[in-house]
Amino acid sequence: MAHHGGSDPESEPNTRLYNPYQDLNLQVPINNLYKLPTSPEFLFAEESLHQRRSWGENLTFYTGSAYLGGSVSGAAVGFFSAFRNFEQGDTLKLKINRILNSSGHTGRSWGNRIGVVGLIYAGMESGVVAVTDRDDVWSSVAAGLATGALCRAARGVRSAAVAGALGGLAAGTVVAGKQVLKRYVPI
Repeated sequence: MAHHGGSDPESEPNTRLYNPYQDLNLQVPINNLYKLPTSPEFLFAEESLHQRRSWGENLTFYTGSAYLGGSVSGAAVGFFSAFRNFEQGDTLKLKINRILNSSGHTGRSWGNRIGVVGLIYAGMESGVVAVTDRDDVWSSVAAGLATGALCRAARGVRSAAVAGALGGLAAGTVVAGKQVLKRYVPI
């Protein structure tokens, strides 16, 4: 029988807690062993005030996620490209070779490009959060704007401005979508 909120199982007359140490004569109150805290414990009080990942975790998460997403997307594009380029006399072995080569090449290429964008975004977001000491939607939007502008800066001011606007919009959309999912989708 599962215990759901409400009353304490010790105060219910028809239940008792199982104590595997009852015959050991321990000097420690056994209830302390089973009543675990429900909130995370931190070494320093300052850590409990900030509910966010560190810059290193941010860097690893965004870079890895971007590389994985880019690799999978690129592999899919490479697969369909190889499938379109089949020739009439190709054997099964040659078709498989063409699919693997095209998927691998395109997947690596896209993964590297998008992984670098994730790396830049993680650095920008960590920098914005460190400077403003706020981790909210606007920090993510600013990081997306800066990332888009930096990635297209070599192509001119207009291209950088458009890419920055698109990057800020994309980051804001992702963060807002995450908040909506947290609020309305029970996990």
